[in-house]
Amino acid sequence: MAARNTSSNDVTTGRLPRVSHGRGSYIWDTAGRQYIDGSGGPAVYCIGHGDARVNAAIMAQLDRIAHGYRYLFEADALDEMTAIIAAGCGGDLSEMVFVSGGGSEANESAMKIALQFHYDNGEPSRTRFIARERSWHGNTIMTTALSGFAARQAAFAGALPEVGRVSPANAYRPPEGVAPDALVPWLAAELEQEIQRLGPKNVAAFVFEPVVGAAGGCVPAPPGYARAMAGVCRRHGVLVISDEVMCGSGRTGVWRASETDGIEPDILTIAKGLSGGYLPLGAAVFTRRVGDVLRQGHGGPLTGHTYTGHTACLAAAVAVQKIISDEGLVQRVAERGPQWMAELARRFDRFDETGDVRGRGYFIALEFVQDRATKQPLDPARRLNDRIRAEGLARGLICYPVGGNVDGKAGDFVILAPPYNATDAELDEIAVKLEAAVDAALAG
Repeated sequence: MAARNTSSNDVTTGRLPRVSHGRGSYIWDTAGRQYIDGSGGPAVYCIGHGDARVNAAIMAQLDRIAHGYRYLFEADALDEMTAIIAAGCGGDLSEMVFVSGGGSEANESAMKIALQFHYDNGEPSRTRFIARERSWHGNTIMTTALSGFAARQAAFAGALPEVGRVSPANAYRPPEGVAPDALVPWLAAELEQEIQRLGPKNVAAFVFEPVVGAAGGCVPAPPGYARAMAGVCRRHGVLVISDEVMCGSGRTGVWRASETDGIEPDILTIAKGLSGGYLPLGAAVFTRRVGDVLRQGHGGPLTGHTYTGHTACLAAAVAVQKIISDEGLVQRVAERGPQWMAELARRFDRFDETGDVRGRGYFIALEFVQDRATKQPLDPARRLNDRIRAEGLARGLICYPVGGNVDGKAGDFVILAPPYNATDAELDEIAVKLEAAVDAALAG
């Protein structure tokens, strides 16, 4: 077991290093230690840190005005960002509400848009939502309720609104007795049953992540899943909300993650990689059909905040998205991502505890188990995900380990989500340092 740098994060004390500065794929703490950002923090820093072009765009906007209140003024950055998102989403997804707080606000806005759509469409009884186990949609009360993440819900359980719940779409861990080729039909039938249980005229929307992030560990929807679930929803007038806060904005090798799944949702949410962490920004994007109903009913969406469409945040996002486009970074992720995932699978195969390596693009997770054959998770008391985090920091690696993906308590995985412009040498460094961290954590 390699020696640990105990002045860095320690799993027994919870001490964290104090951040100093970042450049590209690296961050330094105030003691001068360097860390490679293997997960883009929480899958947000898509072009790395300290890009002078983005900083200059922010400063230029601040020199003019920091915030022209969205409901009093139009703004160049607002128009530019609207056009960028509409082009990236494609199809009929051309209308949007910007939020400045990120993914939680984006998903909260998406739910309000869905509720208002049905109200303005003459179906005010449609107030119920259906979401999946092993999902995460945000930190507001309503988005926490929407999430299927027991560990993050426990402290608030008594105040959370009731949400309809269906199974995860995880080919590695299918429902007991369900064969791989029967998984998608089984899940579609389960959604049909849940809609019937709640009452078809009572359901507003089904919410899902095309690639599950923090709650499941980069779990991609099985082929045909999204189309089958959308088909069930369409039959009953239920809207489809695609939560792409983590997996969207190019993270999986396409700008709109649900494009890979062959559907156009009614509402889509994005954040994180939208502005690359330079300033907070998220958006709820919806189809023209949804927008037409909102306009006819109330004149537009009834969701917004003081900092909705914050001008400087939009300017930052425009700069980030121009860099991604000009440098062909989404294509880079599409081409290099599958190669890197295969390299990681080969490297980590030497650990008997490596159960699954999965994901899309630069959104990859490694799940660790007690037994490969049975997929039995490790004992939660070992706190493997905490130890991997600590051992990674001690070796100069930032990664994103999480637990509880199997039953809310057991299950250990680590997410890798590097900057889209990470070099091959940097990807190799991430892999080497994670291997050493896992080795030490398993031995501890």
